[in-house]
Amino acid sequence: MSVAAIPEAGAAPDNRGLGWFGIVRLGTVQAAIGAMVMLATSLFNRVMVVEYSVAAAVPAALVAWHYGVQLTRPLWGHKSDRSRSRTPWIIGGMSILALGAVLAVDATIMMADPGIGAALLAIVSFTMIGFGVGMSGTALLALLASRVSPHRKPAAAAISWTMMIAGIVIAAGLSGAFLDPFSEQRLAIVTSIVVLVAFCLAMLALHNLEARNPPVEQAQPSQPAQSFPDALREIWHEKEARRFTYFVFISMLAYSMQDLIMEPFAGFLFEMTPGESTQLSGIQHSGILVGMLLCGVGGSLYAKRFGQNLKIWIVAGCLGSALMLAGLSFAATQGTSWPLVANVFGLGLANGVFAVAAVGAMLGLASKGRSAGEGTRMGVWGAAQAIAFGTGGLTGAVLVDQLRSFTGQDASAFQIVFTVEALLFLAAAVVATGTTLIRPSGQEKGLAV
Repeated sequence: MSVAAIPEAGAAPDNRGLGWFGIVRLGTVQAAIGAMVMLATSLFNRVMVVEYSVAAAVPAALVAWHYGVQLTRPLWGHKSDRSRSRTPWIIGGMSILALGAVLAVDATIMMADPGIGAALLAIVSFTMIGFGVGMSGTALLALLASRVSPHRKPAAAAISWTMMIAGIVIAAGLSGAFLDPFSEQRLAIVTSIVVLVAFCLAMLALHNLEARNPPVEQAQPSQPAQSFPDALREIWHEKEARRFTYFVFISMLAYSMQDLIMEPFAGFLFEMTPGESTQLSGIQHSGILVGMLLCGVGGSLYAKRFGQNLKIWIVAGCLGSALMLAGLSFAATQGTSWPLVANVFGLGLANGVFAVAAVGAMLGLASKGRSAGEGTRMGVWGAAQAIAFGTGGLTGAVLVDQLRSFTGQDASAFQIVFTVEALLFLAAAVVATGTTLIRPSGQEKGLAV
């Protein structure tokens, strides 16, 4: 059966769920995970390519591999469902992640003189990073889903994801500031400090959090324990959960396809310098943060008054993203006369709205199963997201390269890819409209997502 934390003996039951401070504490853990992952997916990538002249395909393949390893998320989620507490799984996953990040530093430094040893260490370290993220991230989301009251879930999703991005931004800013002038010793020291501080903050945030906050409600505590294959079959046979899995994959594929092509687009067609295109990326992420906060606050206020209806926010975010991508597609033919900055900010805003609404929907759906627990469900959707992220950015970049070669025109290549992304977001909106999350309760209004 799905068993989360067991209240201490003699403790009075409290089903109000985590308070805002408790949600922020879990957000701190999410921020710590984001900070450590940033080192592998961003900093080490740049050092390998720029400082050590390694082919860009090498770090790209390692990042894709760490996403591939996260296909194990359903297994970690199922194991956390069957344990008495999810906290050990979060701590264990973060320990593996931290060790993998430290080993990845060594692998990166060894790339100065690449060989079989460097390649093997890089593969091992990124495998550990993938396992660590999958184990800790899945258990963390399952803990959030089971400990947060329904009307707070949109805001909880916004807080946790905003803090994750903040963790990435802060870690990137601080590590970048202390890495100059670059040296291998400085790289090892700075990144090790980032890992140590992130891990310690996460451990402090987790201390006694689960034990003092029993689940708001459990799916079917009287059901017998399920095997992992049986739990997967149950989830996949549920039309609602299966459809939501399709939605997660399609929407995240569209979301990630722009990652590697936005800055080249700004450089080729709008003649932006590297610094200007980097600032454009910052503007997009600012829009994402605003969208996340808008959806989190607005979704919670809406839920208190009318009952939770995250479908509105999901569809609005997907349609808004499609509209902004259509604008970028048109911008490819207009050049510098197009208000690119406003368009990119609007894209980030719509992305943030849809992303937080989708996470809020996950938190709501995770507790709806007959017997499969929150962890297994979060694992299935996390695996779908990992597959989408692992293939999305690479697919977008490859399509642009092939189309530029085939058509001989930069504008046409980017126009086609942005149009494909817009169509994927439209498809995600269509799939979302058929995903209905209704959870009637004697004390809560029906929740429709």
